Amino acid sequence: MTPLALSGKVDFAEGWSTERALVRLCAPVEPPQSPHDIALVRGDQDASVALALGYDGAAAFTENPLSISGFRRSLRLGKHLDYIASGDILGLAPLSRHFRTLYRRSSDHNSFLVTERCNHLCLMCSQPPRAVDDGWLMDEIAEALPLVSSSTRSIGFTGGEPLTEVSRFIELVRMSRDLLPNTAIHVLTNGRAFADHSVVKAWAGIKHPNLWAGIPLYGAVDHLHDHVVQARGAFDETVLGILRMKDAGQRVEIRVVLHRITATRLRETCEWLARNMPFVDHIALMGIEHTGFALANEAELWIDPVDYADDLAAGVQVLNSSGVPVSIYNLPLCLLSPTSRPFAVRSISDWKNAFQPECEACGEREKCSGFFSSGKLRRSRGIHPLVASTSAVDV
Repeated sequence: MTPLALSGKVDFAEGWSTERALVRLCAPVEPPQSPHDIALVRGDQDASVALALGYDGAAAFTENPLSISGFRRSLRLGKHLDYIASGDILGLAPLSRHFRTLYRRSSDHNSFLVTERCNHLCLMCSQPPRAVDDGWLMDEIAEALPLVSSSTRSIGFTGGEPLTEVSRFIELVRMSRDLLPNTAIHVLTNGRAFADHSVVKAWAGIKHPNLWAGIPLYGAVDHLHDHVVQARGAFDETVLGILRMKDAGQRVEIRVVLHRITATRLRETCEWLARNMPFVDHIALMGIEHTGFALANEAELWIDPVDYADDLAAGVQVLNSSGVPVSIYNLPLCLLSPTSRPFAVRSISDWKNAFQPECEACGEREKCSGFFSSGKLRRSRGIHPLVASTSAVDV
């Protein structure tokens, strides 16, 4: 299985006069609610209804033998985009025909890329940072948020480092609170900005009812964390930021990505977290995604999860016994010890989630995270089907 094509080229785009455009695809059952709305037509009848309802734009799949020539704006979508449905939002560069799927209404794994800029160069980063002028991404997100369904359970903001431009990002989160009051917001940040009192004050001042900061911490000593993120002094600022966020009553999740450098010190790290940060709201111990910088640093990072399964089980036990909520992300159940499996979460985003041939016979497949279809698969020697006796949870 390959990941869904969340970016690429549409087959045809006509009628747009701007360098960038934002469109929400809508089934033609009611009039457009926004200038961004275009009809998703699947036959001649849909096209006629859409025109009657007042749509001036339409999108159709290329294999459909229908005419959308009556619309001022039009898109033709290739077969590789057959996942696109009513309510989805696309960012479009009409001249080049490039698109990005910004939001899928049917998905529980929606996140917005805030920036590609970052003050870390993490050895296993799946989204390698770039020093680019991409402030337009936040403008696009601000334009897209009013189009997101109010029934959306959660939305993520990621990067790069989302807090690179603090004031602009805080406004985005405030907008999310106002437009989507029932939607949880999860921000993946390295946490260093929270070492500044004023940033924590601004964050807390949003008063969002369900706002989380997911912050990575890779070891119990500064040199280990700083090496992984390739930034001297990062550990001290990150820890200070976490402490200040919790002092302000904010939700914080600590994330530990597991690879050869971090997994071999995992027991020590979990003991340190249990002693020094039992007040955090959640700790996620996460399997690595073999893409981006993780491929370039594969020789230093790769370790078969089977080889750290005992340390992972011990770390989970320490945290759980200390009353710290803990979960295991991105690792299939068959690679975990039996005592760890109840803590495993189906965490891999649906658009890049895959399974192996062995999984066909597994009684626990519906509860399992499976594997990343993005990047390069490193096969563990421990992959095997299980009988239906373990438990895992969805997120």
